[in-house]
Amino acid sequence: MESELPPEPNSANKGRSMIALDDDDDDEVLSPTDLSELLAEGTKEAHDRAENCQFVKDFLRGRIKRELFKRGTAALYFVYSAMEEEIEKNKDHHHIAPIYFPAELHRREALARDLEYFYGEDWENQISLSAGTKPYVDRIHEVGEKDPVLLVAHSYTRYMGDLSGGQILKKVAQRALKLPSTGEGLNFYQFEGIHSHKGFKQLYRSRMNELELDAETKDRIVEESNRAFGFNMMVFTELEELGKTIKEEVQDAGFGHSHAEMMEGEDINKCPYYAAKMAVSGNPTHACQLAMTLLRHPPCQVVLAAWMAVLAGFTAWYFM
Repeated sequence: MESELPPEPNSANKGRSMIALDDDDDDEVLSPTDLSELLAEGTKEAHDRAENCQFVKDFLRGRIKRELFKRGTAALYFVYSAMEEEIEKNKDHHHIAPIYFPAELHRREALARDLEYFYGEDWENQISLSAGTKPYVDRIHEVGEKDPVLLVAHSYTRYMGDLSGGQILKKVAQRALKLPSTGEGLNFYQFEGIHSHKGFKQLYRSRMNELELDAETKDRIVEESNRAFGFNMMVFTELEELGKTIKEEVQDAGFGHSHAEMMEGEDINKCPYYAAKMAVSGNPTHACQLAMTLLRHPPCQVVLAAWMAVLAGFTAWYFM
């Protein structure tokens, strides 16, 4: 594939260490042909499949084995190392430069600190790339070398998920695993360079929607994002199978009704988390559904209120 000539480096990103946007910024005016909208619509089925994996359901209930959390953190380290290596190589590419935010988004160093907390100073010699994670890592390197525009799909799927559902699951993990309130073991979730998650996500989507892409390329990015969901599900499955061999007492997060319990035998549209997500998108039907759900499930009010902040990228952030 013929490579494209990179433009001049994006000066707007150079030297930026902090993003501080107001959560009260006006809502975005989006078009159905905007890439962010195409991604939200085009990955909806993959998102729902991933959200209903047993591993994710157990996580939402706070049923987390410490060893699995450690293995998941290691898997993330390899994925983000690959992604950030390829983003760095292509940072001046005209499709990557506008969404290049290393100080705000990059997670490799944060994951290294988490691994040192869990494994000790010798952590690098104690982790290895698992069979379930390797195809994901290999694919990221492949697109970075041969088709860099597809890094947009991987970057958006991961980072926007980190800033959405990942922030909820952080609290679940901290409570279930009894991790220190000072944040050790959870550096992955800390975005010190971003003062407003909502504001930054709006900025990121805006930059992405302004990329000069034809319809065919947008379709390929949506397809690649669906592939990313598939890779995440492979890792979910690997961790779920591994969990069956690990004998360890599991703490319950104590959040009342679980997502799995409320959804058992029900339609996805009755799911309070899904209703919350759709209500945020401006869908009046789901806004009403959310209100009724809150009334039917009083114990879930606190959690559901937090989930109002979760956008479509929830499960893309695969293990938080």
